[in-house]
Amino acid sequence: MKSSRGKGLLGLIVLLVVTGLLCWAGWSTMGDIKLGLDLAGGVSITYQAVGGDPTAEEMSDTIYKLQQRVQNYSTEAEVYQEGSNHINIDIPGVSDANTILEELGKPGSLYFTDESGKVVLTGDQVASAKAGIYGKDANQEYIVMLTLTDEGAKDFASATAENVGKRIAIIYDGTMYSNPVVNEAITNGQCQITGMGSYEQAEQLASTIRIGSLSVELEELRSNVVGAKLGQEAISTSLYAGLIGFLIVAVFMVAIYLVPGIAAVIALTMYVGAILVLLAAFQITLTLPGIAGIILSVGMAVDANVIIFTRIKEELGHGKTVRSAIKTGFGKALSAIIDGNVTTLIAAAVLFFRGSGTVKGFASTLALGIVLSMVTALFITQGGLYVLYALGLDKPNMYGVKKEKKTIPFLGKRKVCFAISLAVIVIGVVSMGLHAGQGGGLLNYGMDFTGGTSTNVTFNENLSLEDISSRVVPVVSEITGDADVQTQKVSGSNEVIIKTKTLSVEQRQALDEALVENFGVDEETITAESISASVSSEMKQDAIAAVIIATILMLFYIWFRFKDIRFAASAILALVHDVLVTLAFYAVLRWSVGSTFIACMLTIVGYSINATIVIFDRIRENLRLKKNKESLEDMVNRSITQTFTRSLNTSLTTFIMVFVLYLFGVSSIREFALPLMVGIICGTYSSVCLTGALWFVMQAKRKKAGTKEAAKETSAETAKGTE
Repeated sequence: MKSSRGKGLLGLIVLLVVTGLLCWAGWSTMGDIKLGLDLAGGVSITYQAVGGDPTAEEMSDTIYKLQQRVQNYSTEAEVYQEGSNHINIDIPGVSDANTILEELGKPGSLYFTDESGKVVLTGDQVASAKAGIYGKDANQEYIVMLTLTDEGAKDFASATAENVGKRIAIIYDGTMYSNPVVNEAITNGQCQITGMGSYEQAEQLASTIRIGSLSVELEELRSNVVGAKLGQEAISTSLYAGLIGFLIVAVFMVAIYLVPGIAAVIALTMYVGAILVLLAAFQITLTLPGIAGIILSVGMAVDANVIIFTRIKEELGHGKTVRSAIKTGFGKALSAIIDGNVTTLIAAAVLFFRGSGTVKGFASTLALGIVLSMVTALFITQGGLYVLYALGLDKPNMYGVKKEKKTIPFLGKRKVCFAISLAVIVIGVVSMGLHAGQGGGLLNYGMDFTGGTSTNVTFNENLSLEDISSRVVPVVSEITGDADVQTQKVSGSNEVIIKTKTLSVEQRQALDEALVENFGVDEETITAESISASVSSEMKQDAIAAVIIATILMLFYIWFRFKDIRFAASAILALVHDVLVTLAFYAVLRWSVGSTFIACMLTIVGYSINATIVIFDRIRENLRLKKNKESLEDMVNRSITQTFTRSLNTSLTTFIMVFVLYLFGVSSIREFALPLMVGIICGTYSSVCLTGALWFVMQAKRKKAGTKEAAKETSAETAKGTE
């Protein structure tokens, strides 16, 4: 016994030391985490079109391609139109505008010219571009290998045939990279660009070429280093809220789950430290949507522990020893944890590879959190439990004993639940229709979706971000009627950029007068431009396509794992329900739909699917152990009842995290946290009250159809026998 306790004490010391080191490392590397434009500011570059005003289609195409290019610098970079012929690029986490301009270059185009300067091939005729290394040792050079489109290959074959013995120059951004002599006609649609100084340079050029040539030739107009949109206050309050929320969750876990709760707190603390270290190590840009991904992954980390502890309590209730209950509990919880996390990880992977901007940032933090939450729950929590057990904490009452509860007849209320859900969705649809009919739009779209007005003001004093938030923003909101005012401070100057919804001429004049009256600014220094939506139509299409693909893949995974399409169909219907109900709240309460809207909806989808998987896992298990006299309805009710405590506790802990963020966060964070709280409640409701009921209805209809078919066959056989 003494030996066992000695090992337990040593194990506990090791766990606490590792946890402490991870927390220290996480705290130390917080300064190295790349923050997005909304949290830390960055560089703002404005380009203007060369040679007159381009068409709307040309500007839209150029903006989309630039958005793809700047992904090389940050997934959270924003590109939007300003006025009729200006394009603005905001790149977060950077303070040296000259370095970015040098690396980004003056966005131009790729083209091939003969010796007389005639263009024989353009960048849009390039199908793919890859970096490569040619030769060895001293003769080694870095190249970009181009594969042309069918049309490009045909044009290039003709051009090289006509220029045998002459040179064809390959020019990008006005710089000649290669000027090779054509020895023979090139008919295979392949060519190379040479002259790169490093493989990184070749990779950068290949990446840019892959996106294609820009539709509009641009030149730099101005560049500024700008401050955070939300300011330091947003970061400090978020950290403060996160700490308070974590402490409340820690107390809750220990109070409800006793000794396992202590192990969970150690694992969750280690998780927080590790995720901070990994965010810095992988240079993931953290923004407000990224914080949402972390919140969701923290919720899933808690959820995994709750699933395990619920199973341990059940095993103790069946009379097993504590050690046996721990082992069996982890074994039985494994499938639900893996299926729930893998399903959400599929969505995160698709969103990362298909999405852009804030969607990609959300996906990267979510994926990192999911993997880490599984590791800490399955290994650290388990190790912690065995360590505490070895220390002498081995009495069943220290772990909680869960007796079989009376089954709650959830399915008996299914028609009422279906009716309530349908009513809420209908109210949302009607509300959207009414607002659209009155010219207000289906939803209350913010400037990220509709564009707006950017007003540049030079103040007589050097205002801090907090001064701007507390003094300037209220004045602007009162004049414009816009509750979603965004501000940025230009570094090294008194200039402030104020972004609002689109203002009329009268509103612009009123705003100018208010700024002069309240702050004494020189009206001559105030300029205003119309800006386009930072969430372009292409980005919306990418996000929608990513969600559709992710949904299909999740459907197939659930179908594969549960061997029943009805499980998959029920889960997807519940996801659609959660999205529509949350949209109804957006529509009725006219919550602003901004850049965080997409991340909010994705968080709700990820949260809901995880809760659904846990219930389905229990139904699958009980189907195998189903008693002969037990009806299908009773079995489903029993399954939901067995997981009901888990559903409530997980939802409560995640809700606490978001609610504290809402209480202590700045206005923009509250605007994000409020619908997230609605989504958590909605996701819990759909998982408990709808998914099992939907599966039961589909299963009952299948059995009924099978019974009818069997009755027909029996009737036919009887008729034959009578004849």
